[in-house]
Amino acid sequence: MRPTKPGVLVGIVVVLALLTWILVRQVYSDLPVIPWTAIPTVLLLAVGEAYSAWMTRARIARRPGTKPVEPLAVARLAALAKASAYVGAVFAGIFAGFSLHTMSMLTRSTPRAEFFVATGSFLAFVVLIGAALFLEHSCRIPKDPEAERQSSR
Repeated sequence: MRPTKPGVLVGIVVVLALLTWILVRQVYSDLPVIPWTAIPTVLLLAVGEAYSAWMTRARIARRPGTKPVEPLAVARLAALAKASAYVGAVFAGIFAGFSLHTMSMLTRSTPRAEFFVATGSFLAFVVLIGAALFLEHSCRIPKDPEAERQSSR
């Protein structure tokens, strides 16, 4: 599996933001209000992935007090990280497009509230992308495990 390229993720965010902005302009009045619950949910997922990355990195480096990690578990975590990064980019783009549309209507209360929810959701998904990239990086096998272990002391 090849490492995820951040440029591809940025491209996905930009393209989907533009597509969402075009679509939302046409049907904004027919859409339901955006729920705020995505923000804490995504942030909890990001914290979980960041913690998994931190622990996986320590276990791969065989730091004292950690158990060795199963290779299949590392492969599963790498797949989770890659999927989270791409899904995070898709939803970050959707929420960015929604934010772009509601930005022009900040004088009205409902669009203003939706702007803050959409922007908060966008930022939460950006944090998830960062955690996913950190998890993917942590799943890499060090070039020289002995040198890695000595440098961490």
